[in-house]
Amino acid sequence: MENEMPIVNQEKIKNLIYTVRGKQVMLDSDVANLYHYKTKVLNLTVRRNIERFPEEFCFQITEDELESLRFQFETSNKNNMRGGRRYLPYVFTEQGIAMLSGVLKSEVAIKVSIHIIKAFIEMRKFILLNGQVFQEISGIKGKLLEYDKKFDEIFDKLQNKKQEEFKQKIFFGGQIYDAYSLIIDIIKTARNKILIIDNYINDSVLKMLAKKNKEVEVVILTSKNMELSKLDINKFNQQYPTLKLATTNRFHDRFMVVDDKELYHIGASLKDLGKKCFAISKVENQEMIDLIKKAS
Repeated sequence: MENEMPIVNQEKIKNLIYTVRGKQVMLDSDVANLYHYKTKVLNLTVRRNIERFPEEFCFQITEDELESLRFQFETSNKNNMRGGRRYLPYVFTEQGIAMLSGVLKSEVAIKVSIHIIKAFIEMRKFILLNGQVFQEISGIKGKLLEYDKKFDEIFDKLQNKKQEEFKQKIFFGGQIYDAYSLIIDIIKTARNKILIIDNYINDSVLKMLAKKNKEVEVVILTSKNMELSKLDINKFNQQYPTLKLATTNRFHDRFMVVDDKELYHIGASLKDLGKKCFAISKVENQEMIDLIKKAS
C-alpha cells in the first residue's frame, strides 16, 4: 500500500460501476486500485472479516456474469477483468464499500470510500431519473426483435409463394446456372422426401442434393446407365443421409416428386440442365402424383 493520497476522479469511478444481479457493484480489482491495495490483499482482508460481508455486501460473480460484463461495457479496464487471475472476481455493493473503509482503517480507504459512495448515489439518481428512457429503449429492442421475427416469416411466405406461383419455365441453351438454381429451390422446399426419376444420374446430382434440408430422405430411380458408384452413395450418406438408389426401366421422362404432393416434369436429365433448350413443368394433379408413385 502506498502512502500518498490518490487523485480521485468522480466520473472515472462512475464508469467503474456495473450492474450484476440487479445490483450496482464494483469489481474487486477496481476497488483495490482506487484504495492503492493489491487485489489479493484486499480479498484476503475481506475473508478475514467475512462475517461483516454478507452476500448483499460482497459476492463472487459467475463465468457467465463475467462474460456479460466484458460484452456489455466498453471501459478502460475491460480487457483486464480477469487478467492472470486463477479465480473469478468478487464485486462490492455500496454497503460493501462502506464496510471496507471501516475494515481497512486507512486514511486513503476512508476518503476514497466517500467518493465511491457518492458515485453510487449519483448513479442511482441517474437511473431513477432516466428509468423511463431505459424502459423505452428496452421496449424498442423488444419491438426490433419482434419485427425481425415477422420479417423472417414474411420472407418465408414470399419464398413459398414464389415456389407456389411456379408453373412452367423454359430454359434455353446456356442457361445452366438459372436451371440449376430452380432445381435447388425445388429441392430446398422438401420437408420429408424427394423422389427423383432420371435414367442418367451422375455425381453432379449429389451436389444439388447436398442443399436439401436435414432429415429429408431421397430416393433415386435410374437406369443401369447411371454414373454413380456405391462409394459415391456411401460417402454422401455419411454427411447428408439418407439417399437410396434403385434401377428401373419403366420410365423414359424425368420426374421429381416432393413430399408426395408436388410433381415436376423435367425435360432434360438433371446432369444436363441448361445445355440445350428444355422445360420444367409443375403438374398440379394429385392423381398423376399417385400414379407416378405407384409406378415407381
